[in-house]
Amino acid sequence: QVQLVESGGGLVQAGGSLRLSCAASGSFPSINRMGWYRQAPGKQRELVARIFRGGSTNYAGSVKGRFTISRDNAKNTVYLQMNNLKPEDTAVYYCKAEPWGSPDEYWGQGTQVTVSS
Repeated sequence: QVQLVESGGGLVQAGGSLRLSCAASGSFPSINRMGWYRQAPGKQRELVARIFRGGSTNYAGSVKGRFTISRDNAKNTVYLQMNNLKPEDTAVYYCKAEPWGSPDEYWGQGTQVTVSS
């Protein structure tokens, strides 16, 4: 079982920055893939960025060059540095974790990011 606690959301003006954090706790051998997803009102949840335990990353095209995902394996924490934020980045951001060797996936409770124009 994995519990995820997110923090760092808030209200920011366009062009500003925010940093999201997601800490995993519980009973698990290790976490393979961690990622950030977002869901805007009336839209489906979409992948923002994900990172494997070894450090390789994937980004959605809309955030490439503006967002950076990183992780601290010792702390079981994943971060999302978001720069040059745009109003279209407004959404609830969710953290997801996939333990090594398990088909299970765990989600955080979500944190609101609002970008004003």
